[in-house]
Amino acid sequence: MGHKTCYHCGLDSTTSDIIYDNKPFCCNGCKTVYEIFSVNDLTCYYDLQNAPGATPKEIEGKYNFLDNAKIVENLLEFNDEKTQIVTLYIPHIHCSSCIWVLENLNKLHPSISSSIVNFGKKTVRVNYHTNTFSIKELVTLLSSIGYEPFISLDDYSVGKKNVNRSLIYKLGVAGFAFGNIMFLSFPEYFESTEFWLEQYKQLFRWLMFSFSLPVVFYCSQDYFISAYKGLKSKLLNIDVPIALGVTVLFLRSTAEIVLDIGTGFFDSLAGLVFFLLLGKFFQQKTYNFLSFERDYKSYFPIGITKIDANKKETSIQVYDIKKGDRLLIRNEELIPVDCILINGKAKIDYSFVTGESETVSKQSGDKLFAGGKQLNGSIEIDVLKTVEQSYLTQLWSNDIFNKNKEDSFTNLTNAISKKFTIAILSIAFLATGFWLLHDSTKALNVFTAVLIIACPCAIALAAPFTFGNMLRIFGKQKFYAKNASVIEQLAAIDTIIFDKTGTITANKQTTIAYDGFELSANEESLLKSTLRNSNHPLSRSLYSLLAKNDIVTVDDYIEHIGKGITAKHNQDSIKIGSAPYVGHTLETATLNTAVHISTNNQYKGKFTFYNKYRKGLSKLFKTLKKNYDLVILSGDNAGEKENLTKLLPAKTKLLFNQKPEDKLEYIKHHQNSGAKVLMIGDGLNDAGALAQSDVGIAISENVNVFSPACDAILDATKFNKLHYFIKASKSAIKIIKWSFLFSFIYNIIGLYFAVTGQLAPVIAAILMPLSSISIVVFTTISTNVVGKKLN
Repeated sequence: MGHKTCYHCGLDSTTSDIIYDNKPFCCNGCKTVYEIFSVNDLTCYYDLQNAPGATPKEIEGKYNFLDNAKIVENLLEFNDEKTQIVTLYIPHIHCSSCIWVLENLNKLHPSISSSIVNFGKKTVRVNYHTNTFSIKELVTLLSSIGYEPFISLDDYSVGKKNVNRSLIYKLGVAGFAFGNIMFLSFPEYFESTEFWLEQYKQLFRWLMFSFSLPVVFYCSQDYFISAYKGLKSKLLNIDVPIALGVTVLFLRSTAEIVLDIGTGFFDSLAGLVFFLLLGKFFQQKTYNFLSFERDYKSYFPIGITKIDANKKETSIQVYDIKKGDRLLIRNEELIPVDCILINGKAKIDYSFVTGESETVSKQSGDKLFAGGKQLNGSIEIDVLKTVEQSYLTQLWSNDIFNKNKEDSFTNLTNAISKKFTIAILSIAFLATGFWLLHDSTKALNVFTAVLIIACPCAIALAAPFTFGNMLRIFGKQKFYAKNASVIEQLAAIDTIIFDKTGTITANKQTTIAYDGFELSANEESLLKSTLRNSNHPLSRSLYSLLAKNDIVTVDDYIEHIGKGITAKHNQDSIKIGSAPYVGHTLETATLNTAVHISTNNQYKGKFTFYNKYRKGLSKLFKTLKKNYDLVILSGDNAGEKENLTKLLPAKTKLLFNQKPEDKLEYIKHHQNSGAKVLMIGDGLNDAGALAQSDVGIAISENVNVFSPACDAILDATKFNKLHYFIKASKSAIKIIKWSFLFSFIYNIIGLYFAVTGQLAPVIAAILMPLSSISIVVFTTISTNVVGKKLN
């Protein structure tokens, strides 16, 4: 073997057989441990652990495999010249403190835009700028604060993970030590005066000390590491008091046997760590069993248009998309999968993914990423890989599109651990000081019992599990909320505003009549091809009527939301929309919605839509009117006013001829007066109003209304159940308040017994996880009871 320069550290290496990407990758000088793994046709070498006393450079070297572009490309969800997004599996996520730390990574590094934690799956999704930051630096940062990610490079997926058995091993060691220490402590318990027991008392005590060493330095190391890295990063997490309690018990017990003044508290120490680990184990099992996130996403109803080999267009669900499928993406429509552009002019807005509104133009053959929105007519794409429901929902839940929404429960969860930990530490030190003055034998027990019994996990878990289960229940009923805060906001609304067309009217049951000059075959073809690009409810209805006409590729396409569409093909031009938009000034009043057509600046005629209202509309409005102010804002004329007056309850406000900006200003005016507004619209024409409202719900009729503007999507078939969803949201808030009350009572009672010296640390360690599990079970059962009323 000849000498080669190591790609990792630059030193000479004699291990010439270890090659990665045609470069020597590791050497004797690195003093690290590597595991060989294979990805497709690549052979990689991954540094598994740091050498003892590793320097920061060596720690960073642990992740040198992330310098390879091929590996990084497969790890990333999104990657352009400015922004990268990655989801990492973090095994050490276990409480609300972890959530707070990981969702505030932007405070640790300015290049991180946002980070979102999925507590059930133990993942964090990070959005960062690539010009000053890299995935390698991100992973190094996470490791430095105690949240080292597990990266499964065998399949490049955070969803497929090797089983982490470290908790089971630590639980086994702690249980073994606890049992033996208890056995060796029996003579001390019974104060036996037997000669041989008294003679070998010191041996038993040092054996107990020996058994305590793996408990302190191995079984409880996660608590110490987390506490140390948290304090080092100026973050106070819930592991600080636990680590402090273990340290005090161990030092006090060691001092007692060294000075021969007592047997110490090794039994309490081992029992404390054992029951903490046991509680963590059962919590993990409980959370995995009650995993809500992955359940409700499987129902997500995004529709997409598939083009088969015969050029026939059919609407399918996104989870039915397969690799190699040809899809049609219309104007303002979301791209649900990574794909290749085949036909059309792509102008992609990736703000849905990155938060930056700058558009990107793409040509035929270019790769497009899932999450982009097409802004220049329709395009045809070939699918590179199937869609992941969780990825779409993560995009939809991006905090970038929720900045103006109040999120008090999330803020409470973020802040509760830090404030609670400070309060508990204060109580622990004050109580300990008191007992040191009055009865020093109880001081240590009081200190550790207070630290353990008052864990805020039970309080912090009440809201996530209540909302999580409610999201799943809503999903089964075809009501898809963006995130947990939507449920809270929905419970607080007092004003409900409805759009008319496509919201309270059923598009699939609309009757359409044409009045005007006969259109030539070329004009009908251009009309259909133009409508094919649009996602507006009226455009989709009219497009279905013209199903027999041929499709041509338009050269120019511009859609003015709320007004109309302009398109060109060769020398022909067409305008579709309102009468003023197409240049028709002689329009007489009509009682129905109409779409006007002009070609080559000559008015042709209009398509009149005869609306049919959704089933159960009148009953729904009568139910809602008892508790809410109801308003209908419509962009159409007042022709339907008489019909709606008969159909809807008295004093329902009806406003017509409302432009999109008028709807937005109307909502803003009500909010300035203190109203909490729910807006229900079609998801495209009402985007501004949906975004301005406290809660925006888009009605879906098997079309892609997936928009950052809306907070929830309601299947059109469940429209008449709207009041049940609002009522269930109010019930969810009551469940959380009851959970807070139970947790508060539990903590008060527990602290009373701990402060007064009546609670042993071991009993506290048993009660702590039981309290968390009891809250989770209570919230789950309660929300399931509420959910049954929705069926």
